Amino acid sequence: MNDLASILDRRSSGIGLRAPHHDAFLASPPPIDWVEVHSENFFGCGGPALHTLEGVRADYPVSLHGVGLGLGSSAPLSEVHLGRLAALIDRIEPCLVSEHLCWGQAPDGRHLNDLLPLPYTQEALRHVCSRIDAVQQRLGRRILVENLSAYLQYRGNDYSEWDFLAAVAKRSGCGILLDVNNLYVNSVNHGFDPADYLAAMPPESVGEIHLAGYSVQRFDDCEVLVDTHSRSVTAPVWSLYEAALERIGCRPTLIEWDHDLPELDVLLAEAGKARRRMEAADACAA
Repeated sequence: MNDLASILDRRSSGIGLRAPHHDAFLASPPPIDWVEVHSENFFGCGGPALHTLEGVRADYPVSLHGVGLGLGSSAPLSEVHLGRLAALIDRIEPCLVSEHLCWGQAPDGRHLNDLLPLPYTQEALRHVCSRIDAVQQRLGRRILVENLSAYLQYRGNDYSEWDFLAAVAKRSGCGILLDVNNLYVNSVNHGFDPADYLAAMPPESVGEIHLAGYSVQRFDDCEVLVDTHSRSVTAPVWSLYEAALERIGCRPTLIEWDHDLPELDVLLAEAGKARRRMEAADACAA
């Protein structure tokens, strides 16, 4: 299977490319190693968004990050969706292609417009691995799957979240997009030690890391962290990222910021913080 991830240096830092920054990228390409976009925003056959992406692709490696395939859904995989994704891959030649480890479509075809967590059972493991295999065969390449921020847990799980993710990668041959912010959010909300999660991650499977900011929702008797992608990366997440670099090694790292979007310079500064931490981790390992 084709895999262009090798064109990215393992210490490269990138940002999510969003519409308010399109003009800035085309007018004066900023100093960044790579960018990531949401695949579904570019499924059309033409138009200004796709034209912009092709222009950016001339200057940067591009990663495609999907939010709508629903790898864990019980409804059949959408051939229309896969066809559009395959066409976009052929057109852009991305360095990475990723999807979320989630479900979001009911058996009757209704989309729930959310990234919903799977039960961590043997049945769910078989189901999602068979669908990942079908996607990888259809696209002719390895994909990465991302761990979710989840606000509920199922009863009767056979695996922990981290063991389930590691088993998915082992059985399907896919890679892992390790979202460190999601990991931290879940560890606080569900009360587990994030070190256990990192210890279960197979380093050879981790192909990308995401960092983002969360918000805090306060209730009468508790606080809940919410993965809003609307803030700078917090100090606890930076610390967990440093632990991930020590455990796994440096990986291409992306700053995600989707809401309350700041000026481009703010995103570039966040990406610079990630790069400096990767360089420090390499220096310590030498």
